[in-house]
Amino acid sequence: MLDDDLAEQFTADSRSCCATEGEGCASIKEDTGWRFCPSQDCDVVYFTEQGDTRFTKSQLKVPVGVKESSGERPLCYCFGHSVGSIKEELGTKGRSDALEDIRTKMKDPGCHCETSNPSGSCCLGSVTNGIQIAQEEMQMNDSTVTLASTAKSSTGRGETIAKIGTLVSAIMASACCWLPLLLLAVGVSGAGIATMLETYRPLFMVVTFGFLGAAFYFTYRPKKAAANVGYDCCPTGSAKAKDCCAPAGIHRFSVMALNKVMLWGVTVLAVAFLFFPSYVGLFLGTAADATLSGNMNQAVFKIEGMTCEGCASILAESIKTAPRVLAVHVDYEAGEAVVGTEICCPVPEEEVLLAIEQAGFKGKQLSSGSSSNQ
Repeated sequence: MLDDDLAEQFTADSRSCCATEGEGCASIKEDTGWRFCPSQDCDVVYFTEQGDTRFTKSQLKVPVGVKESSGERPLCYCFGHSVGSIKEELGTKGRSDALEDIRTKMKDPGCHCETSNPSGSCCLGSVTNGIQIAQEEMQMNDSTVTLASTAKSSTGRGETIAKIGTLVSAIMASACCWLPLLLLAVGVSGAGIATMLETYRPLFMVVTFGFLGAAFYFTYRPKKAAANVGYDCCPTGSAKAKDCCAPAGIHRFSVMALNKVMLWGVTVLAVAFLFFPSYVGLFLGTAADATLSGNMNQAVFKIEGMTCEGCASILAESIKTAPRVLAVHVDYEAGEAVVGTEICCPVPEEEVLLAIEQAGFKGKQLSSGSSSNQ
């Protein structure tokens, strides 16, 4: 395969595959240490696993079709099939018979891929991929998809499902807080729903982190470069190995970069939803009222159905609408509400209980008095 000038240095080498007395080329069965690189991202065709000896496309007598992304791109060096000839078949017959033709001719007269194909292996795999490439370039739809394309598509779907699942489960994990608030906004009690959702909150949190872990795996898992079975594309440990299969160009913005940005955006949103019950009170206002003091009649009510600080804020605002109520302090952790009125007036128990019920919670009075240390 090498140019004559380069091949001369191997004519006296016992490892040379070509005879020197006119007998033609014969394959060598033992491992000679040379490897073939099929990647389109570098010019190297042959390299040694030990050392830095390499030969590039320009140093070969024949074009290496599998390393090209345009042009004729020969695939079968025994019977003359290429991406270009396959396109002609597809254009005239709507199908390609290249694989059937090769299988037939492999029986008679037989093939010599080991010495004619730059890869030194059977061309059927390359021709199969070449048919798919020709179909894609001609924008034809076909049910045959290469394993690589299928794997890539499955990975993309898995990544998308994981991201969507992360957001959905995170939203459901915080539903015990935002859903009752939403229902209250339209005049519907959501206390019962909140209690049920609070029970399942730990499960939704576990599912959220599970989906998030899957999304990070799909996004950041190592991507394997294309290579022949059993061999790496480039010599490991070589100082020039990084250049052999490196991408043709480094882009500041790529699909992979976009996927990573989207993943971190999903992560931020998921965390925001997961911890929504913890900080929602900051947006709705504090449940404590600075005017609540010992110079008031005060009554303590036990509250059932609160699931987050947001519930405490909503409840405090609802109780304040009761007649004669001056101040309210709702303790979410203790599940209690302290209601204050003027020193001359008793706490309107029935009106406060009605306000608690209208807010979507259950309550009962625990104690009452003219003062209380808060």
